[in-house]
Amino acid sequence: MRPDKHNKRRTPTEAGFTLLEVIAAIAILCFGLLAVASMQTGAIQGNYTARIQTEATTWAQDRMERLLAQSYANLSTLIGNHVEPEQDIYTIQWNVANGAVSNTLLVTVTVTWQNKGVTRTNTLTCIKPSL
Repeated sequence: MRPDKHNKRRTPTEAGFTLLEVIAAIAILCFGLLAVASMQTGAIQGNYTARIQTEATTWAQDRMERLLAQSYANLSTLIGNHVEPEQDIYTIQWNVANGAVSNTLLVTVTVTWQNKGVTRTNTLTCIKPSL
């Protein structure tokens, strides 16, 4: 007669997992999942900040390109500070001034916005020569 495998007695090393081991494994798993969730929240906030910064840069580049596309004579009539109506959350300011070298204009575009109660700015500066 063959011995039945199901009735075979197990030794303590073959007994399986105890309830304490299962609880410890679940606790470690939960701790890891919470760490991943925390990193995900940080990544979302970082992406939002990067998107806002990119939009501000795009607004500044757009205004700068429109100003530099004008002729030197037209741009020289705009010497001074200018503020555009608010674009979404951004305030766009630009300034045209005489450059340090004769027959040049210094063009500065500044985009300002609020992020988490802090005022942020992005400034582009360029020189337009008289050609």
